[in-house]
Amino acid sequence: MSHPAPVNPRYSEPREEPPSRRTALVVHTVADVAAALLGLWIVLSLLDANQGNAFVQFVRETASWLAGWSQDIFTMENPHVRLALNYGLPAVVSLFVGHGIAARIRRG
Repeated sequence: MSHPAPVNPRYSEPREEPPSRRTALVVHTVADVAAALLGLWIVLSLLDANQGNAFVQFVRETASWLAGWSQDIFTMENPHVRLALNYGLPAVVSLFVGHGIAARIRRG
C-alpha cells in the first residue's frame, strides 16, 4: 500500500497576507513609480528628447506635477544642473518618504 507524499505545512493551505502588508506594498510601489517618472524626465530632458512626442509630453507633465512643490528651489546658471536638482530632489524625497511610510505600516 502506498502512502501519500508528505505535505509541507508551510504550503498546505493558502495563507492570507495581512492588509497592512498589502497597503505597505502599494505605498512602496507608488513611491517607486513617482521617483522613476521623475528620473525618466531628467534623462529625457538631458538627452533632448522630442518634446512633441506624446510619451515625452506625458512624462514631462507628470514629472512637473510631482515636482511642483520643488520648482525653482535651485537656481543654478547651468540649466542641466538646475533641472537635475529641481526634479532629483522630489525623486529622492519620494523614495525616502514612501519607503519610510511603508516600513512603518509593515511594523505597525
